Amino acid sequence: MMRLSRELDLDSFKCEVEDLTEFFKVDSFEYNKALLGKTYCFTLDSNPTQIICAFTLSNDSLFVQDLEKPQRKAAKKNISYPKNRHPSFPAVKIGRLGVHEAYCRQGIGSQLMNFIKAWFADDENKTGCRFITVDAYNEPSALNYYSKNGFIYLIEDEEKELEYHNNHNRKDEKELRTRLMYYDLIQICTDYPAL
Repeated sequence: MMRLSRELDLDSFKCEVEDLTEFFKVDSFEYNKALLGKTYCFTLDSNPTQIICAFTLSNDSLFVQDLEKPQRKAAKKNISYPKNRHPSFPAVKIGRLGVHEAYCRQGIGSQLMNFIKAWFADDENKTGCRFITVDAYNEPSALNYYSKNGFIYLIEDEEKELEYHNNHNRKDEKELRTRLMYYDLIQICTDYPAL
């Protein structure tokens, strides 16, 4: 793993989703300069300039009030120390995640997700981080990928999520381009109940 840089073979890196390819080749460097996200990648051992997969991370938080009622109750109940019952919990957001199209459907995406989970659940992590969040493309392949990797919808009902999105972003969109999903890292840290 290393930080994505222009010294790597960006020309040959191509995801199945063109928007992701363009982000990693162009926009990720501007995100980094603006301190909006850091992009990392994994390369081949045999050719360290050949990118296999890449991902961008940034800080986030998960607000308890935004959770569906059962998860909201669990959040209030499962945080045992009363002073830890905050209106929001620290999270890391996966801004983009892409696998080179030549390596798709080989389990690399799930291996990458397991790495990200372990990285933020590790005791050596420099900050507290309870959740991983993502605005997943509202397409079956992306939603299935995140569901398969243990993510759940912040708001289960798509119409309610559209209303939530329009209220928070002051928009009047007719359909969701992305779905808000999260993963509770506590489930891989201890036997403590997950939300």
